[in-house]
Formats: sequence, structure tokens, C-alpha cells
Amino acid sequence: MCRLFGMHTGKEPAHATFWLLSAPESLSQQSRKEPDGTGVGVFGADGRAIVDKQPLAAYEDRQFATEARDLESRTFVAHVRYASTGENALVNTHPFEQDQRLLAHNGVLEGLDVLDARLGELGATSLVRGQTDSERLFALITAEARRNGGDVGAAIVAALTWIAQSIPVYAANIVLTTATELWALRYPETHPLYVLERGAGGTEGSARLEARTHRISVHSEATSERPSVIVATQPMDSDPGWRLMGAGELLHVGEDLAVHSSAPLPPQPAHPLTLKDLSPHAAKSQQPAATPS
Repeated sequence: MCRLFGMHTGKEPAHATFWLLSAPESLSQQSRKEPDGTGVGVFGADGRAIVDKQPLAAYEDRQFATEARDLESRTFVAHVRYASTGENALVNTHPFEQDQRLLAHNGVLEGLDVLDARLGELGATSLVRGQTDSERLFALITAEARRNGGDVGAAIVAALTWIAQSIPVYAANIVLTTATELWALRYPETHPLYVLERGAGGTEGSARLEARTHRISVHSEATSERPSVIVATQPMDSDPGWRLMGAGELLHVGEDLAVHSSAPLPPQPAHPLTLKDLSPHAAKSQQPAATPS
């Protein structure tokens, strides 16, 4: 299952080091044919997006390549990919950038021909450069934002409402960032997504933030000195403040780090998918995360 990570550090940028780690130990011999990708997106001091990503394949052994990056930003989005749609190529690797916004997605959408037709109606076909359902989802959000004057929250609601009503949906969890804002959506309840509103120093005033899962780890000295809001596919440390987002919950985090929550989408998609409805390849990519150790 793809892993999502998002972080907002408020009005001042923070340094963070992301280690993109090996696949879970439970990865079977099919890992030699399992495409994967890792990517991190931030915003520079000038507000422009910086994306560092590459496709990685577990074909040499059971361990993916490990890469570390030192970055400074107020918002972060990271993604580790188990591909369900699209070949293992850079153009299909998350996060995606459109109109100085970044998005990473976890889940599966089908009916892409219907979605493509909708993008054509909105004049947004050129936004899609790769083959993924994720980039198409982002293009629909971008098209809605262009139509409404740049209200990203309203664009997410409009795009995902249309998706929920119009095409088959297995899951559409997203993290979307700008230079100053972060949005996260869990829809529907298929995959988990957690949020942590972390005070300066953490629960016990620890000297640093160091959070780890089988697939992604983040370490930051700077964020230990001030508050931050973190969104992740699973709790990344032992902090008791991690909260599972509700099904259909949309979060918005601004520069003041206030977390605003809403539930604007239909409780369930009109055309829900189960694992049995997916192709074997797509179903394999959507297996649940391992329980954090």
C-alpha cells in the first residue's frame, strides 16, 4: 500500500531529513515485478515548488534503494509508491506538481475514460502527463480551482464529489500542499490516515522528532523546537496524540497550524470498489500497511 506523509511547521521553515526506506519484510517474491517510487515535495524561500522523486524497483533483492535528502520548508509532502495504475516511470511517480501545488494520493480510481472526458470538458487534459489515476484526480482538483478563483478547499470538495458520484472508487486518500497550506483527505474508510497536532518538544519535550515506519522515516531537529502538524498513513511514533481521521474527513492546516476539519463528501461513493473488484496487480498494491512496531 502506498504511504503518505505530510507536515506543516507553521510560519517558519524547518529542516527535515527524509529517509526513504526498504520495502516491508512481508514483500513476497513478486517484489521483483512490483514497481515502486519515492518522492518528496517542498517549497523554497521564493514559494516555488521543489520536487525530488524517482522510480525505484525491487528487482535486485528484497531491499529498495535508500536515499536521504536535507530540505527546508514550511510544508512537506512525501510518498512511497506501490503502483496500481501506470508503469514504473518518473512521470508516474508522486508527488505531482500543478499550478504551484503538490499532491500525493493513495488508493485506486477506475473509469478513467469517464474522468478523462470530464477533464476534457474543463480544458484540463494537458495537465496529465502520465498514466496514473492520481495525476488525473489532481488535474480535476486543479481545474476546479481555476474555475473558482483559486479556492483549493472548495476545489477538493467539488472534484471529489464528482468522483464519488461518477466513477468507481476504491480509495482516494490525498495530501495536498502549497507553500503555506496543507490539506488532507481520507475517503472513504478503505485506508487509514492519521493526524498528529504536535506541540513544541512533543508530548515529553523530546530533543528531536524522529518518526519511523517500515517504509518512510522523518527526522527533524527544528520541529522539536516549535509546533507542527503531521499527517501519515499510520502513526509514526509512540506519541499518544495520533488520531485516526474519520471516513470522508477533510483537514485544512494554515500558517497558524490550526486544524480545521469537515466532512463534505457523500458517506460512500456511488460506485464503491472492493479488493475483489480490482485487477490482481492493483489489488496487490492496496494491501494494508503492517502494524507499526
